[in-house]
Amino acid sequence: MLGSCEVIAFGATAQPAKAKEFYENILGLRLVSDEPFALVFDANGTMLRIAKVQVVNPARHTIFGWLVPDVRHTVGELKAKGVTFEHYDGLPQDEMGICRFPGGSEVAWFRDPDGNKLSLTQFNSGSGEEGNGK
Repeated sequence: MLGSCEVIAFGATAQPAKAKEFYENILGLRLVSDEPFALVFDANGTMLRIAKVQVVNPARHTIFGWLVPDVRHTVGELKAKGVTFEHYDGLPQDEMGICRFPGGSEVAWFRDPDGNKLSLTQFNSGSGEEGNGK
């Protein structure tokens, strides 16, 4: 039923100016519109609506992420723009914050200005499932 429909991704911000700066200028998403109730971005063909709210209660898990061709390169670029990557006890992460899972996939997590958890994933050529849901 919905398998042929486009997906809309959602997030929230209590700091619209900071979120706009972050998603547009740090992450490089195209701002489609700055509406009274949401910032709307084009995330490579997927609409990302960041709702403007009074208070954000960030989820403990990743709310959305990007599949990237070279996670090390992308982490390096974002670090150069001031993005800090998360480190978690018990996960095999390197000094860049990149976790390599047994199947070879690599994931790094970071947060937006409101504390929403985002991720970068590079799947091993033979996989496409594990390691994306921290």
